[in-house]
Amino acid sequence: KGNFSNGQEFILLGFPGNQYLQISLSVVFTTMYVLTIAGNVAIIALVMVHPHLQMPMYFFLSNLAFLEIWYTTACIPKAITIFLGNSRTIPYVSCILQMYFIFSLGCTEFFLLTAMAYDRYLAICYPLRYSTMMSSTKSAQLVLGSWVAGFVIISYPTSLMAKMSFCGSNVIDHFFCSPDSLVILSCSDTSEYQLATLTLAIIVILGSFLLTMVSYICIISTIVRIPSAQGRQKAFSTCSAHLIVVIMWYGSDIFLYVRYSTENSMEINKIVNTLGIIVTPLLNPFIYTLRNKEVKKAFWKKMKKMMTKE
Repeated sequence: KGNFSNGQEFILLGFPGNQYLQISLSVVFTTMYVLTIAGNVAIIALVMVHPHLQMPMYFFLSNLAFLEIWYTTACIPKAITIFLGNSRTIPYVSCILQMYFIFSLGCTEFFLLTAMAYDRYLAICYPLRYSTMMSSTKSAQLVLGSWVAGFVIISYPTSLMAKMSFCGSNVIDHFFCSPDSLVILSCSDTSEYQLATLTLAIIVILGSFLLTMVSYICIISTIVRIPSAQGRQKAFSTCSAHLIVVIMWYGSDIFLYVRYSTENSMEINKIVNTLGIIVTPLLNPFIYTLRNKEVKKAFWKKMKKMMTKE
């Protein structure tokens, strides 16, 4: 502890525990990170090479997979070095940049999930007009808009954070540069920052969640009117994987960010952050693969080709 200026370094504590626990955490995080990268790269490769997957739905899915790769990369490698005890320090500028990229990518994911829900709404509620209403140009515009909006919106609270002064401890009780931890360490007036982040959380998280739920209400009301059970099952199977991801993603982020106070237990916050930053990106490829017949078919077809070549 002592006086801390913005030109110095923060110290990331990670999770408390003995050396055995830290090594175990590093093994778990490394395994999950490798599986996350491999799973999402596999989805991108399948969508690129398989002609049956050249559709807006899978274009959105490949962009989500690409986002998940960078989202986890912005956090997990540094967390692993913390658990191994190699480097618990992070420069002030790197800390602010890490926070910016993690939350910009997270914000982009909200918009992408909303765009994917809108795509499923058009496909199920307007099947005959779907190809004209959701063209390749329209899907590209939605994806580009999601990426641009995500990175632009987070620039404002990040600029407010960069202006704060830190004059006490430089120890962050987290495994990445969490804004809650930085607010606790700041000796500046953080009311403007907290109001800005709460406002953005309500607009981005709750706003996109509301749009997504409206899309699914319309989807479900259309599905239940399909006369055949086979038709209902086929229609629901095209959006069930996305709905599972939406529930997992929004559940953790609403708990963490749609609030003004930062008085939640840091240990609870770290556990919930682990769910959102590590577990969800890991499960996404498996959820979409296991719940989607087209992706499974493309995957096994590719595997058979590789085995016959050998």
